[in-house]
Amino acid sequence: MSTTGESSTGTTARPARPSTSENRRQPFPQGFLDTISSGWATRPETLPPQRDQAPYAAHRRARLSAQFPGRRLVVPAGELKQRSNDTDFPFRAHSAFAHLTGWAADAEPGAVLVFEPRPDGHDVTLYFRERADRTTAEFYGDASIGEFWIGPRPSLAGVAADLGVATAHINAFTHADGELVVGDDAELTRAVSELRLVKDEYEIAQLRLAVKVTADGFDDIVRELSAATAHPRGERVVEGVFHRRARSDGNGEGYDTIAASGPHACYLHWTRNDGAVVDGDLILVDAGVEVDSLYTADVTRTIPVSGTFTDVQRKVYETVREAADAAFAAAKPGVTFRTVHETAMGVIARRTAEWGLLPVTAQEALDAEAGGQHRRYMVHGTSHHLGIDVHDCAQARREMYYDGILEPGMVFTIEPGLYFQIDDETVPAEYRGIGVRIEDDVLVTADGVENLSAGVPRTADEVEAWVARLRA
Repeated sequence: MSTTGESSTGTTARPARPSTSENRRQPFPQGFLDTISSGWATRPETLPPQRDQAPYAAHRRARLSAQFPGRRLVVPAGELKQRSNDTDFPFRAHSAFAHLTGWAADAEPGAVLVFEPRPDGHDVTLYFRERADRTTAEFYGDASIGEFWIGPRPSLAGVAADLGVATAHINAFTHADGELVVGDDAELTRAVSELRLVKDEYEIAQLRLAVKVTADGFDDIVRELSAATAHPRGERVVEGVFHRRARSDGNGEGYDTIAASGPHACYLHWTRNDGAVVDGDLILVDAGVEVDSLYTADVTRTIPVSGTFTDVQRKVYETVREAADAAFAAAKPGVTFRTVHETAMGVIARRTAEWGLLPVTAQEALDAEAGGQHRRYMVHGTSHHLGIDVHDCAQARREMYYDGILEPGMVFTIEPGLYFQIDDETVPAEYRGIGVRIEDDVLVTADGVENLSAGVPRTADEVEAWVARLRA
């Protein structure tokens, strides 16, 4: 059954998009209207205990408050987004809203977090639409928010206890002149992004969980490789296998899964996933589970479909791993974020030059102004911050991000690759159509980094043993 977002009586309980389903609306007969509000058991409410992330979210709000004394801040959760006609995409709250409230996969569309200034800080209130009384038309007639359609909605008192924050009905919220709104104000958007650069204990634990479930999903993929090779759109089989794990053990995927087999692995964001999975080819899978807290993993492995790398595939694969390992060694507190990328690119330039693929020396290719020839085969960066967004902290200032200094508690990816397009005449024929990326999620510690995704096989030998062990 799809949703309409509009009452069958022709009235709506809140502003709604114009109906595109006039022919589907049927009036309720009088007998229904006379009886629908009665005969319901009393619904007792037991206030929930405060959730684990509530104290962490309170600390984040306090940090944000301190940056904007005397200013009104508004952080919206966002609204449902239309998929087609009268169907919507699944709702996911704005990352800043989820980070500052602790309200994650269960957040309500249309909610707003407001910081009202006071002399010594801010009063913070979470506004949202409380569940409708069963005597109202909204209860049965509004397919977007009516409980008859979408199930129970939270109460103001329940959310206040759950999140440890004051709550009020959305009807009490008013806009004010001069307020700073996430999404509209660059200064506030930057601040909430930079607030996530260093993760707290709760965030790190959630990222560990997301990586663990993702690792289980990769095991599922290897087990189902035979099913993938048997299907004409085997990439979709791989995508579906991972989706099953993401939805059963998490909230879903943190981003569209890339299941790129053969030459498709050379397309960096291949998400069509409509190709065959062929023995003898490599399949590059870039996938991450988003857990209920909305924190996501981001892991890539490149797997020989048959279970064994060819000599050329292994040569390319182990070069990518060499670049990744060099980046691991370089990543430690006190160095710049850019150093991780530059270290990995040094390996890529050196090896591609040794193979005769560059028209210049490796040193010339690494020249910041006149070089870059090796980037033909790896155009993306080596790392990005990871957290409640897969590309977390993206609105942070450059001096805080790419030129920023690594600190304990930062979590980011290390993901070098080599991609030789099927029609790239600058490389020998045996390289063409080979795409390899190895991506891990790392936590900066006091003296280096911890590989959170180390449990997913990385070396060529480990990957071959993995396939031999699990593939049906």
